[in-house]
Amino acid sequence: MWAGETLTRWTVRLALILYATTVALRLAAPQHRRAARATWTVGCALFLTHVAAAFHFAHGWSHAHAYTETARQTRDLFGLDWGGGLYFNYFLTLAWAADATYWWAAGLDAYERRPRWVEVTLHTFFAFMAINGAIVFASGATRWVAVAITVGLALIVLTRLVRLRERRGGPFVRD
Repeated sequence: MWAGETLTRWTVRLALILYATTVALRLAAPQHRRAARATWTVGCALFLTHVAAAFHFAHGWSHAHAYTETARQTRDLFGLDWGGGLYFNYFLTLAWAADATYWWAAGLDAYERRPRWVEVTLHTFFAFMAINGAIVFASGATRWVAVAITVGLALIVLTRLVRLRERRGGPFVRD
């Protein structure tokens, strides 16, 4: 594997690991807000590095090439010749950079007080993109590590939901 491909692959792998670490910290150890913000920020910087490396080494800074390659990968996997998923990647890049910037600009308390729907929408989209990038479109060890991380995060989310429900005075599942 040549250096550009290695840089492109490992920056996104590390970014996704830090994304998962941030989510785990926020759900399982909310007292570590500063650490969560740091992992979120470093993960974002790694993701921005991944995007730059992919465009430089794989696509020659050509949107048309990136779109065509996205369409090819989608066609190979789903039989649909569509490169529009590239725009989802652009949105992910902007959303992550904006959210990391907001977390620093607004501060820890304001970030935690933002509307819950913003948090849920953001992380639902991020999870969708991470699952597609690291499981659906990946293979080999990367896929299986991503599956394990996803299962671990799902267990943390379920544990958190059960605890919230118990604190509110009712069972998690009603008959």
